[in-house]
Amino acid sequence: MPSPGLFESHPWEYGPFVNGGLGTGNRADYKFLSAGLHVGKVLTDPLGKGMLRGQFELAAEFIPLWQAYTPKYLRANCYQQPGGPLSCSNLFPTGGTYTGISVTPAILRWNFAGNHRYRPWIQGAGGLIWTTHKFPPVGPYPVPNHLGTSVFNFTPQFGIGVNYFVRPRQSISISANAVHVSNASMGDANPGVNASVQFSIGYTWWK
Repeated sequence: MPSPGLFESHPWEYGPFVNGGLGTGNRADYKFLSAGLHVGKVLTDPLGKGMLRGQFELAAEFIPLWQAYTPKYLRANCYQQPGGPLSCSNLFPTGGTYTGISVTPAILRWNFAGNHRYRPWIQGAGGLIWTTHKFPPVGPYPVPNHLGTSVFNFTPQFGIGVNYFVRPRQSISISANAVHVSNASMGDANPGVNASVQFSIGYTWWK
């Protein structure tokens, strides 16, 4: 069980986590894997009554390893000046594995009071991904003057989870998140990943 008065003392929490998931809908053949560090601070005294009683926490995550696994395509870049002919490059491969880093600087979490060893929570968050190549891939059909998407994408998300205390100031965290990936039209196109379901497991220390 948590140490007596742990949450009332507005503790910090920090620890590593591993995350994996799948795309949905037209991105059902996408897979995701990431690993990083979570840091948070409980900011309020317990508020509310009954099942909704809990505390507000502000947190952030840094993910130095972020990967997406996508189908491979052959595509061409095509160019067309107004009134001119269409000119296309040779076919080249795209898709496959995408690697990058991600940061989620604003995680707004509500920690429910819970019972004994379990402390469930819900959260909303927003983050940013940078990838070494433009993500997601576009193919297999070329579009005139469409050269890809963007190496920067935003990740608005919503999640639920639970902290299971294995020691008075240590817990295992398990969560599920719905994550949207979009470049906010910063690229030539914004096909994005409308929804992915991602699952996380981590280990947390409370101070």
